[in-house]
Formats: sequence, structure tokens, C-alpha cells
Amino acid sequence: MTNFQVRTDLALEARESISEAESELRGVRVEEYYKEEEDVRVTKVMIDTKNAAKAMGKPVGIYVTMEAPAMVEPDEDYHREISECLAEELLNLLPGTEKEQSVLVVGLGNREVTADSLGPQAVDNLFITRHIVREYGKAAYNCEKMNLVSALEPGVMARTGMETAEIVKGVVQETSPDVLIVIDALAARSTRRLNRTIQITNTGIQPGSGVGNHRNALTEESLGVPVIAIGIPTVVDAATIVLDALEKFLDEEKELDAVKLIGKQQLNFPELNNMYMTGKDIDAVVKRVSYTVSEGINMALEMRMD
Repeated sequence: MTNFQVRTDLALEARESISEAESELRGVRVEEYYKEEEDVRVTKVMIDTKNAAKAMGKPVGIYVTMEAPAMVEPDEDYHREISECLAEELLNLLPGTEKEQSVLVVGLGNREVTADSLGPQAVDNLFITRHIVREYGKAAYNCEKMNLVSALEPGVMARTGMETAEIVKGVVQETSPDVLIVIDALAARSTRRLNRTIQITNTGIQPGSGVGNHRNALTEESLGVPVIAIGIPTVVDAATIVLDALEKFLDEEKELDAVKLIGKQQLNFPELNNMYMTGKDIDAVVKRVSYTVSEGINMALEMRMD
């Protein structure tokens, strides 16, 4: 039987999928802590070597995963706490935070497809400052120190006829930002992480990878500036739902060997390869979590001195 690999963009899930024999994989370090007050579990996966990167299927770098079970709930106070946690983790990955920087934020995705509109909707709520500071100076905001923030929504190739990487590279060459922050919707392997998880990484991103549409990567190597990627899984493939249902059923039946078999994903669902699922309330959820992401970025980039 041909193996079917359920896809995931989360390094945490890629780490979990490694067999027990490889669980102590050299070149991979994992740190985990729980923020009880915010009810957020943070897992940091650090891939240090090329061999580890090959085994994990992820580039060398740092992957921070924030799991917030109540992130789908319409609780503004809780979302504020998540934004604060996101800002804290983002600052730990951003280079040169001790000085003013020019930051370009790119919202990837298709605004017309709700589950793929996280990036564009997040860009809508950013605090954009570059044009004002360049025109009127920092006095316009009554401050002495400030990041220059600009934003871009490149759309998708079906609408523009251009690769996202081509558009972004042109803007980077013209505006010369110090760092790039990219926001995109991801795919998860577990339904319990759908819309409840934020991943931050310093390895960049490959647009369209969440649904298997591999485009040119947005990385420091390809663009010449550091790239921080922020993503939330908004879709799972159909096979994931099948696997989750089977695992739950077999777990209840105490068929542990069968559960382990499913955990290793030794199943074949060729007819489900190109089917992706999302929740029925995805429009409200994406609107809410995109605002949470944008507020986290705003908090991280706000550097004002009265």
C-alpha cells in the first residue's frame, strides 16, 4: 500500500510525526512552556542542522508555535492577551529591535477566498507609518523614535499574472526595508489546531504551500533581507478528518496498535489529495484572528518615546 502523507505547515506537527526511534533526533531542540494566565502553550522547535531539516521537512531555523484553545471564541480580552504573547515572541525573532527599522509587512493570500484571506485582512488593521514619517517626520506622531511600517497585499498569480515572489522582490528592491514580516494561512494535520494555533518562524515562507501550490519562496536568501513568517492554520485536508475520526474511534476501543498505525499515517486516500476543509464559521473566525495578528505586530513594532 502506498503511504499517504497528511500535509502540515506546522513544525510542531512535523516533530510529532517523527517515530519514537527518531524522537531524539540530533539537530532538533524543543523548548516548551505554558502561560497559565493567558492559557497559551508555547513550543519552540529549533532545527540546527541540514540532516535534521531533511528529516523534519522544514528549513533550518526557529519555529515558535502558540496554541490557544479559546482563540476561536469572540472574547476581546482574551484576544488582546494573545496579541501581547505574539508581540513578545515576535520581538524575540526580529533582528535589530534595539534600533529603528523599516519594516515591510506582506499579507499573502486571496481576499476572495475566506479561508485564504488571513494575510490581506491582517494588513487592513496594521498601523502604517512610513509615508507619514517620510513626509512630515516623527513629529507627526509626537515621538523621537519610531519604526517605519509599510504594507503590501500582492494577491495571487491567477489575478496578477505574476509570482508573489516577483512582486515582493520588486518592492523590496525599491523600498529597501530592514526586515520583512509575511502573514499567510496555513494547513494543519490536526483539527484541534484549526484556527487555534499561531506559528512564527525566521525561515521565511513558500506562498501557496498550505494547499500544495508551491511557488517561489520568500526567504532571506531570495530577498536579501530577514524574513519572519506568521501563520495560522485555517484549513485541514480531508484525509486529516478521516484520520482524526478513526483515531478517536480506535482509541475509545483501546486498539492502541491501530492508533499507532494511524499515527504513522500508513494509509492511502488518493481521492482526498486535493480536498481541503474549513469550519462553517470561517468568515467570522478569520476576521477575528486576523485582527489578533495585526494587533500583535502593531505592539511589537511600536517604538515610541515621548
